[in-house]
Amino acid sequence: MKKKLLGAILSAAMVMSLLAGCGSTAAETAAPAAEAVEEAADTAADAAADTAATVEEAAEKVEEAAADTGAAAGGNIKVGFAQVGHESDWRTASTKSCQDVFSAENGYDLSFVDCDNDEAAQKEAVRSFIEQGVDYIIIDPIIATGWDTVLTECEDAGIPVIVIDRTIDDSDKYVSWVGSDFLTEGKAAGEWLKAYAEKQGIKEINALIIQGTIGSSAQIGRTDGFNEIAKREGWTVLDQQTGDFTEAGGQEVMESFCKSYAGKFNVVVCENDNEAFGAMTAMDNAGVKYGPGNDVILISYDACTAGLEDVKAGKITADFECNPLAAPTVEGVIKTLEAGKTPENQILVPDNWYALKDQIVDFAVEGNAQKMIEVTDDVIAAQY
Repeated sequence: MKKKLLGAILSAAMVMSLLAGCGSTAAETAAPAAEAVEEAADTAADAAADTAATVEEAAEKVEEAAADTGAAAGGNIKVGFAQVGHESDWRTASTKSCQDVFSAENGYDLSFVDCDNDEAAQKEAVRSFIEQGVDYIIIDPIIATGWDTVLTECEDAGIPVIVIDRTIDDSDKYVSWVGSDFLTEGKAAGEWLKAYAEKQGIKEINALIIQGTIGSSAQIGRTDGFNEIAKREGWTVLDQQTGDFTEAGGQEVMESFCKSYAGKFNVVVCENDNEAFGAMTAMDNAGVKYGPGNDVILISYDACTAGLEDVKAGKITADFECNPLAAPTVEGVIKTLEAGKTPENQILVPDNWYALKDQIVDFAVEGNAQKMIEVTDDVIAAQY
């Protein structure tokens, strides 16, 4: 179109030049013709410009329609999810939540990698998502550090990263973190224990802690939170060792504790329910009585269905939830980004604290009154 317009203008210019080169009579005779040619050239130029604009507008509309049609015809949003592993009931629920939300039926193509608690494998999974050209990457980081390089690679590729559950401490190159406040969970367990011990007339606390995976934000927050209260209250923490958030790990650590601290402890804190399941097996085998009204107060975190069943059975004295159902909130972040808006950098999912009626006590965390939920069959049935 531009070439035709240029040709018309050049032709008009040549005619005008030839007419100017003739005598005055010829010029006078040719003047009306020249004017007609000039007008024709202007008209042609205007028409060509209008046509070009119309064609360009039409082309833009065709591209927009094609994009809309592509999206409607299966142009799903591509999401890569690098999950920690499958070490616990909590992790299984977290994975299922993401798989349910980011399904093909909901307009997503999900690339899921179970990293089996392998830090190197998790970073390679993220790099594979970059190579696949996914639209968004979700990471539940195994540990909190060592992430800046790979997140820089995501940033350079123009792929937004959303972090769920555990946190990343050495990089801010992600758009949002969605999860629970692990430090508050740890403090809540400590403050509850203080109030409960006072209610029971227990004067001395000698605690053992079975920690989660060392270096994970859940382990750090729960350990630091509980130990802060223990230090303030003058309690004795006899020992703390990792059970890696697994039932086998919890049993192994508790077996060692039962031998090393026989008759010396009255509180066991497990940093997730699966560790508590293992610890109960070890205490059963060692003849240690635990749960409300017995020698040892057993505290756990996560509050999965099986954990709450053990609360109702009088085994776990109190269970502090970490909500695994973050995927709907993550989808909200993606929808915000798709709309061209900026999501919140940190989004907390709600958690609850659970016990039987007689173990529910009034307590506060940093001045904020806490509410406990009595464990019933209906509460268990509604849990993840």
